[in-house]
Amino acid sequence: IVLDPGHFHAALFQKEMLPEIDCQVHVYAPMGPDLLAHVGRVNAFNTRADKPANWTLEIHATPDFFPRLLAERPGNVVVVSGNNQGKIGRLQALIGAGLHTLADKPWIIEPEEFPALERTLEQARTARVAAYDAMTQRYEISCRLQQELVNDAEVFGRCQQGTEQDPAVYMESVHFLRKEVAGAPLLRPAWFFDPRQLGEPLADVGTHLVDLVQWMLTPEQALDPRRDVKVLRGSSGAIPLTRDQFKGVTGLAEFPAFLRPWVRGDRLEYIARNRVSYTLRGVHVKLDVLWDYEAPPGGKDTELSIFRGTRARVEVRQGREEQFVPEVYVVPNRAEDLARVEAAVRNRLTRLGAEFPGLTAGADGKRIQVRIPPALRVSHEAHFALLVRQFLTYFGQPDRMPAGEAPFMRAKYYVTTEGVRLGRLATPRPTTASR
Repeated sequence: IVLDPGHFHAALFQKEMLPEIDCQVHVYAPMGPDLLAHVGRVNAFNTRADKPANWTLEIHATPDFFPRLLAERPGNVVVVSGNNQGKIGRLQALIGAGLHTLADKPWIIEPEEFPALERTLEQARTARVAAYDAMTQRYEISCRLQQELVNDAEVFGRCQQGTEQDPAVYMESVHFLRKEVAGAPLLRPAWFFDPRQLGEPLADVGTHLVDLVQWMLTPEQALDPRRDVKVLRGSSGAIPLTRDQFKGVTGLAEFPAFLRPWVRGDRLEYIARNRVSYTLRGVHVKLDVLWDYEAPPGGKDTELSIFRGTRARVEVRQGREEQFVPEVYVVPNRAEDLARVEAAVRNRLTRLGAEFPGLTAGADGKRIQVRIPPALRVSHEAHFALLVRQFLTYFGQPDRMPAGEAPFMRAKYYVTTEGVRLGRLATPRPTTASR
């Protein structure tokens, strides 16, 4: 079952056919552009020349789509990927009805929703329902290798603590509003530009960054946000969008009424930038989550991830130098340790050979680069099939889900929502009442 598919990720869960999943999919949503866009994307998968899919969509397009879903229950797994406003309430109702749930990020976007998140996770545990947060970045080969190297004492040492001004962990993620998905220009729904419906950047795509920090530094460990996490500072900023730019990414000539609080003259002030500084078990972390309208000529989304250890830094860089393909580097803290650290990296890659064949490493005099063969490179869109396969191992056996997943989610969403709250205090925004 697919619930109100307002985000293109809803279709990416169906990009590949998997034998465990019935080809008939029930879609419950109101009639409108979001539903039509979803149907068009799935139809493109069915009609592509290379390995076409074979999905049959049963559309339930009515104003009371959600109570009808709960009453009819034509399946046992629900995919949720769309408007984030009030999402946690729907997740709570789905899990309460005994429906296994694969939900795209974010589950919550506002700090006052945090208690509902805790109740929902406890509800899933007691009802033995598989409720999974779609953290696709864990399936990116560069992230997987960074995790391995950060947790190799011979390569990395142990993580430094750093300071707020000079953090031990720094991540930057830059995205652009104009882009292509599955080979077609992406039209975003107008609600994408409302932070109360999508969430600010930190609360939305920033969820991945916070998840990766925990996944690398405290893998499969139970985290307590009240004891292990301290959010120090947050900030936010906006970029102006002209009507022509807004039309270019939504197809709409005018700003809808619900965006009026962010309209200044003839431009939309789109909240596009967040920064958060926090500590995770004493380690200082700083994250920058940034959106811009369009990449410069020849440009694409970029990523930067740096972890500083007592022996070396482990970095993932995805910029122009890397031709916008994520690459993994290890930089020894002392130049005289290059050979020893390179040997440790090669040893780790050898041990990973069964799972990731073909990995090699080479040094350029200052740093070691992990060479990733093309066979191990898969696109962001392909990560969704890998994630669904992982979810299927928990379906029917939720006890197989690592015990640390629920505490991870509590800690992760505490960072994102508290960071947003502090950012709003630093830069006040229109209130809900003003709309």
